Amino acid sequence: MGTIAGVKAYVGVTDAGWYRFLAARPDLTEVNFWRPSSGREFRAIDHGEPFFFKTHHPHNRVVGGGFFSGFAPLPVSEAWELFGQGNGAASLVEMRQRVGKYRTQPMALGEDPVIGCVIIRDVFFFPDDRIAGPPPDFAPNIVQGKSYDLASHPAAGYFHDLLGRIGIGVELDLSEPWHRDGPVFGDPRLAPRRLGQQAFQAVVLHAYERRCAITGDRIRPVLQAAHIRPVADGGEHRLDNGLLLRSDVHTLFDRGYLAVDPRHRLVVSPRLREEFGNGEEFYRRAGQEINVPDRPRDRPDREALEWHLDEVFLRS
Repeated sequence: MGTIAGVKAYVGVTDAGWYRFLAARPDLTEVNFWRPSSGREFRAIDHGEPFFFKTHHPHNRVVGGGFFSGFAPLPVSEAWELFGQGNGAASLVEMRQRVGKYRTQPMALGEDPVIGCVIIRDVFFFPDDRIAGPPPDFAPNIVQGKSYDLASHPAAGYFHDLLGRIGIGVELDLSEPWHRDGPVFGDPRLAPRRLGQQAFQAVVLHAYERRCAITGDRIRPVLQAAHIRPVADGGEHRLDNGLLLRSDVHTLFDRGYLAVDPRHRLVVSPRLREEFGNGEEFYRRAGQEINVPDRPRDRPDREALEWHLDEVFLRS
């Protein structure tokens, strides 16, 4: 049997309505396991680690799961805009009703509260004859969920079985490369730090504190999550492959008029002035450090920035 040192799993408690709505829509592979208030950031497990859904009592069964893709506090309306029916509701009105049911204070008409969005990718649901009982030590009074260290917890065998039900064999060695970059066992579900497409949008928005990395603008409707290395060119939906940019800045970045060097300083192509006789807003900022996330691991990746400089940036 393989080892699973350093790997954690999380079992989150959900209601039957959320789970049954999503189980009936297998095309929704990225979902929002929302919490009714933004509260603390979800850090119980890391990106790419397994997250299982357990229903409330009296049903009390593990009915499916997926892989943690990121966390972001979002207004209800924005969560709906990003995830739609992946929120476990048929409409924004229904979603507001469901959120309101779990809030300590009633939701006022027109109120748009911020909720905690725990984003899960590569979602699966077990057939009714394959659902599992709860983990052996999952206390009835746990209302949100519980994490498990699969290397040392007595219930590790239970999670081996759950992973086996979705085709991840326990004979695989899940130890060394789990928290490292790059492919893991050839199974895309186990790729650390890879996000779902919508999670990429939400997590970049949150990490950059809702302001353009280059200009500092905070006008939400014009802010976009940009890939440094596009997915079509071998990039991934990863926070360190992302920048939050104003829409026009995003266009200039994608077309090579702007770049960011490995030390996170703005680089401006001379062709911006040559071709358009404009761009003073950017030339004034040339050489300055852009805004980057607080956590070093979330900041733009050096190799991705170098790729953009070499392959996209327009030099004279």
